[in-house]
Amino acid sequence: MADHITIRPAGGHWVVRAGGAVLGESDKALELTEGDYPPVIYFPREDIAMAFLEPSETVSTCPWKGEARYFSIVAKSGTIPDSAWSYEEPKAGVEAIAGHLAFYTSKVAVEQV
Repeated sequence: MADHITIRPAGGHWVVRAGGAVLGESDKALELTEGDYPPVIYFPREDIAMAFLEPSETVSTCPWKGEARYFSIVAKSGTIPDSAWSYEEPKAGVEAIAGHLAFYTSKVAVEQV
């Protein structure tokens, strides 16, 4: 793993909300810190209502984490494109985020409650 990436249990109870609905809650979220970027909360998939997420065509690559696949949230108020991402097969050293989803906080609310 790159020396500038830290993954640890997020601690506490975390909620993700979008389009007026709770998409998930978790006591098992992970916090990934990468360099000077703000921490990102990764939710286990089993704690997310995956029925509201549709895979998108968007893919990006991080040299340290690997290939990210994106998801759009389908809410009553409309689709929120590319609002979540997942590293399906993360690189060595960051395997802890496999099976987890992160969300753009500019598009949805991610809160510790």
